[in-house]
Amino acid sequence: MSNFMDRLSVSYAKGIIRWRWLVLLVTILATLGVASGGRFLSFTSDYRVFFGDDNPQLNAFEGLQDIYTKTDNILFVLKPNNGKIFTPQWLQVVQDVTEESWQIPYSIRVDSITNFQHTEAVGDDLTVADLVEETGGLSQIGLDRIEQIALNEPALANRIISGDSTTTGVQVTLQLPPDDAVALNEAVSFAENLAATIEAANPELEVAITGLAPLSNAFPTASMADMSTLTPLMFLVIIIFLVVFLRSFTGTIATLLVTIFSVMVAMGTAGYMGVKLTPPSAMAPTIILTIAIADCVHILVTMFHEMRHGKEKRDAIIESMRVNMQPVFLTSLTTVIGFLSLNFSEAPPFHDLGNIAAVGVIAAWVFSIAFLPAFISIMPVKVKAVSGNKSSAMERLGEFVIGHRTKLLLVMGVIVVGTSSFISKIELDDRFIEYFDTSVPFRVDSDFTRDNLTGVYQVEFSINAEDSGGVSSPVYLAHLEDFANWLRAKPEVIHVNSVTDILKRLNKSMHGDDETWYKLPEERDLAAQYLLLYEMSLPYGLDLNSQINIDKSASRLSLIHI
Repeated sequence: MSNFMDRLSVSYAKGIIRWRWLVLLVTILATLGVASGGRFLSFTSDYRVFFGDDNPQLNAFEGLQDIYTKTDNILFVLKPNNGKIFTPQWLQVVQDVTEESWQIPYSIRVDSITNFQHTEAVGDDLTVADLVEETGGLSQIGLDRIEQIALNEPALANRIISGDSTTTGVQVTLQLPPDDAVALNEAVSFAENLAATIEAANPELEVAITGLAPLSNAFPTASMADMSTLTPLMFLVIIIFLVVFLRSFTGTIATLLVTIFSVMVAMGTAGYMGVKLTPPSAMAPTIILTIAIADCVHILVTMFHEMRHGKEKRDAIIESMRVNMQPVFLTSLTTVIGFLSLNFSEAPPFHDLGNIAAVGVIAAWVFSIAFLPAFISIMPVKVKAVSGNKSSAMERLGEFVIGHRTKLLLVMGVIVVGTSSFISKIELDDRFIEYFDTSVPFRVDSDFTRDNLTGVYQVEFSINAEDSGGVSSPVYLAHLEDFANWLRAKPEVIHVNSVTDILKRLNKSMHGDDETWYKLPEERDLAAQYLLLYEMSLPYGLDLNSQINIDKSASRLSLIHI
């Protein structure tokens, strides 16, 4: 079988050399044809793509999104360099940002300390109005009152206002078209420009932007930045090392062409398959590059070795193909099988990564055994001959390994066992903020938000009642309140937002703002009347749809954690 494969490889190599011009023409035309599929490629910025269609968490999330206001958001974080936010100057800035944020494309709701709908008893009337209506005439007493209300309001504390009153946020909720990267980028770019304008007008104010929309936009932005900077730099480093180690300009060019063609074929195939690139699948070209270079270097190094020892280029190519045909094939085959196994992953982007890489590896194998020998047989190759008794560095290394095989086996065995013992130290960590380097603006702003205002990770619950209107049931509200208090007691939880906080505030206001009435209504009809009265007083965009469903048979409870 070995002799048969050798004869087959030699015959194949001779055929490639004989029909070299035809081989070059066919491979180039085929590459261009397949690579044209790259025009269909696009980046997706939807974080939902990381979950399969049957993922229970995604289905629960989609169900929640269908019931309540969307959770795609942009959070402006404002922090003066010195002092509190509760001054006429900074409250006016917050008010301006709140009004300007309504101009962000696809915005449907804006929440801040200035437009928070504060309820208050005035005589026998219940007033629902912005917490901060005018900033110009505010006295210190008025500022202190606003600060105390904001800090003691569960809906605001540690979410919109920090405990030390030095940092505040403006929360913008978006209604983005599904999987529309242009719309997402439009909204985030508008917010970034707004933040830059605010900082330019207020040098003493630091402004950060975070939220789900900036997160979704950061993934393709970071990936494209890497592809435009790191990838060319990587190619430059590879070229330098190829020139140094191969010591052949022709061999370097041939290797680069095989690499580029392989990537073009893989990405073109992905385009025809309708693949939308994500950060994981965008890594495929780097993987393909590595495998393609390995294939070429195996064949070229053997060829150069034969030429240095006196063989003609044609005979050296044939011998190299005979020696490397089977190893390169087996390496490529096992690599393809490994990447295709990613299709068993629960995250679809890794399916795409595996499939693109597998196509690229197959293409690299084809080009390395067809295009490479044909190209090398045409191009001039200069190799410095060596004397018969002079051994290369690799030959000397091989002799050393064989001569000290027992010692090296023991030493390497100890090293493998020793390093393997640290596997238990590996921890699974899926905090998406840390996907990004600290040089990425989104990571910097999110860290700033976490350190100064609130957490960046959120959990949503939809708590069902027994029937329509059941959210007003005293039993339901009592259980909801117990759950909220249980969550607040957790050290990792920063903020909990529940409809029970609104009802307790309404109950207090309807009893002359008497603190002893800051508790849940004890009658279902009374709670329902409170909610109706409150909803009728709310302005556009600040209704209760973000917390209660239409028939009032369920409510949303949200928590923010570190």
